[in-house]
Amino acid sequence: MTKFFILQNILTYLTVSIEKESTMKKFGLAVVVFCLLLPVVTFAAGSGEKENAIKIGFIGPLTGDAANYGKLMTQAVKIAVEERNAKGGIGGVKVVFLPEDSEGKPEKANAAIEKLASVDKIYGLIGGVFSGESLAIAPRCEAEKILMISPSATHKDLTNKGDYIFRDVPSDALQATVFAKYVREVMGLSRVAILYIKNDYSQGLSMDFKSQFEADGGTIVGMETGLQGDKDFKTQLTKIKALNPEALFIPNYVAEIAQILEQAKQLGLNTKMLSADGFSNPEILELAGDLANGVIFSGPEKEDPAQANAKTAAFEKKYEEKWGEKPDSFSLNAYDGANLIMDAIQAAYDKASDADKKALNLDRSLMQKYVAGIKGYMGVSGEITFAPNGDVIKNQGILTAENRQYKQIGVYRIESGKLVKVK
Repeated sequence: MTKFFILQNILTYLTVSIEKESTMKKFGLAVVVFCLLLPVVTFAAGSGEKENAIKIGFIGPLTGDAANYGKLMTQAVKIAVEERNAKGGIGGVKVVFLPEDSEGKPEKANAAIEKLASVDKIYGLIGGVFSGESLAIAPRCEAEKILMISPSATHKDLTNKGDYIFRDVPSDALQATVFAKYVREVMGLSRVAILYIKNDYSQGLSMDFKSQFEADGGTIVGMETGLQGDKDFKTQLTKIKALNPEALFIPNYVAEIAQILEQAKQLGLNTKMLSADGFSNPEILELAGDLANGVIFSGPEKEDPAQANAKTAAFEKKYEEKWGEKPDSFSLNAYDGANLIMDAIQAAYDKASDADKKALNLDRSLMQKYVAGIKGYMGVSGEITFAPNGDVIKNQGILTAENRQYKQIGVYRIESGKLVKVK
């Protein structure tokens, strides 16, 4: 039953009652009617008013095996939004954050962007988290002119999906090139096996690594695959053990990495373990325990706490005090991405007419131009400059796990096709 149907029934009942009474009683009943209907009418009228808020969204796993990725990132975005609203929002308008759970699945991500675009009318999106879901939703974001900044989707083709698609995490193409050259040139390895999961992230990284490693004179002695959510990798690992590789490259997410490390130990596969930025989520240190120690992986540059910018230190302290845990590198990207989106919305708001400001009818193309022009922005994740295609330009870190903590081995970049150590 709707509010207006209820209101109609009340009016009908009271009108009949008044008609049956004397003049004095009619007056008294009229006063009663007015008092009864005032809150009802006010509520009914208020329910139809447009919410005066600027909305930004998030799409990523908040449940399932990969939920920790989404949890850490949304916690970072919540801090960014709270800080913005504490300073008056955007032109005095409150920013509302709408996180949607994809479980890391492209089909659920598509349903999420349908809601955020059609119902919520968001201006910006932090996400998707994984490459597969990001590739799925990017065309819709482009069509709706929703500013999309992924903090963690690394597939090299993502930013080719449109002008509104950005990421502040380095692409697989860069990460794989740096890491393949590091493994071949610095570690001096020539025979590597690969065990990847059949999704856009893992498969894309594996193929790019293979291409670069072989171009530099290395040999990929074997490639085995599995499915996301698999718990048993013993068949693949048995085949890899027989090939006697110098190292095994496992560019996967934490749930699968933990299983692979455990089962490799059970099978006596004692080769060097290599991974990628999926390993940078601290949950792996809990899932794999001491088995995580010694894994060499590529990921975002990790600043030395003694040299980190004050902005990073303040954010990490605030994050840990608020949530009781430390942020991962993707959380730093998510915080920066949220702030860049809100800055872009503010830039469009500032140039809007008074009528458009009141209606929150803001020029989305101005938001895109603002982010596309970002150069030398100092965020909590480090310095951010966007290339013309929407990729971030950043150095790559080479890291390991030691005593269940991350330790950076070095920082590298590619210059004129060559691996160059930055620090």
